[in-house]
Amino acid sequence: MRLALRHARAQTLELARYPAYVVPTLLLPAVFFLFFVPGRHGAAAERMVTFAGFAVIGVAFFQFGVGIAAERVSPWERYVRTLPIGPAVRLGARLLSAAVFAVAAAALVLLAAVLTTGASLPAGRWALLAPALLAATVPFACLGIALGYWAPARGALPIANLLYLGLSYAGGLWFRPGDLPGGVSSLSPYLPTRALADALIGIAAGRLRPQPWLLLGAFAVVFAGLAVWGYRRDEGKRFR
Repeated sequence: MRLALRHARAQTLELARYPAYVVPTLLLPAVFFLFFVPGRHGAAAERMVTFAGFAVIGVAFFQFGVGIAAERVSPWERYVRTLPIGPAVRLGARLLSAAVFAVAAAALVLLAAVLTTGASLPAGRWALLAPALLAATVPFACLGIALGYWAPARGALPIANLLYLGLSYAGGLWFRPGDLPGGVSSLSPYLPTRALADALIGIAAGRLRPQPWLLLGAFAVVFAGLAVWGYRRDEGKRFR
């Protein structure tokens, strides 16, 4: 555990020194919220929590997907793979580091929502929102890891952007699902981001329905399988 904490600290400090990562990761979701929500939609509390979900899954796509893909081809990664450190330690450190940026990005969205729309939740729902956000984004962390091991290093960033923005829009994180165009609306219920939106909206409304959480669990299993498969495939190709 101590080794994972030290690795997480080093990784967090390294990423914090890159404005190209920190600025869009932390500010983009809040900017999107300010662009799409104030003065245009009702149900400000629902939009607040879905945009907080949008903020958190961005960290999953970019810190896991793009970060792992870039590290795979670096000489440093080849050296680290030879050290007596299991993948669980490195993954745990990456999760801890990602949690720091995810909390910061979501907090900026919540602050923007409270200041510009007056959105609010009862105390119990605020307390439930933070662990729910972390739990609901587990499948996206698994998808990000899978992307990192399957995508080529140069293609990871555009693929991550396409998945992040496309799934967020089609899943109803930016707009109410009923406001989506017909074709997108028919596809939306089958996307993991729609399950995320439904789960978070349920918290905002005080209705905790099991179906979206079960769907998120199913997506997590599928994406975790892809991630493990990708890791073993990469390890077999590079270290056989």
